[in-house]
Amino acid sequence: MEKTKTEVRIVAGSLRGRKISCRVSEDLRPTPQMVREAFFSILGNAIPDRLFVDIFAGTGVVGMEALSRGAKAAYFIERDFTLADAVLAHLKKFDLVKKSKLFRTDSYRWVSSFKAPAEPINIFFSPPFADLTSRPEILLDAAAHLQKIVAPESVIVLQSERGSPLDERAEMSTWERRMYGRNVLFLWQKEEPASAPLDAP
Repeated sequence: MEKTKTEVRIVAGSLRGRKISCRVSEDLRPTPQMVREAFFSILGNAIPDRLFVDIFAGTGVVGMEALSRGAKAAYFIERDFTLADAVLAHLKKFDLVKKSKLFRTDSYRWVSSFKAPAEPINIFFSPPFADLTSRPEILLDAAAHLQKIVAPESVIVLQSERGSPLDERAEMSTWERRMYGRNVLFLWQKEEPASAPLDAP
């Protein structure tokens, strides 16, 4: 499979302008800068002091951007050992190791065993195109599991592509949808549980 060397840039925060080198292929499609900027603009004040979880991390640029913008810590989940080694190298280069955890494992397996903290977190899913088109049920099951276990006010964002099977799935009807060219961001925030009504006197 042909790979093209490129660089992706962290666009804001303490690491603004730092570049991450990677080789792009059909299996690795870094989240475009325009989409990352829109995504972090949407999160806004929900970034600082929260854990950020970068699932299907790839280059790791989204998680590193979150740290650059003040996230308390970041988890990077990436099964491909070559990509994971590159993420670790950049974490060392940018002095982010102490704030990061790298999990070299299957993302779905990791999700099934994840113990969500009691405080709100931010989660970013950027699954391979093949998972969007050929395995949407597995992807949706993982998202539903995370929806159940995260604390109120947590945000989950799933990066998809225009025309994928997710566009027609009923499970995504409660997610907000933003489109950027061929890229689609599905956004969901967990609401506080409804308070039980007080007994009438």
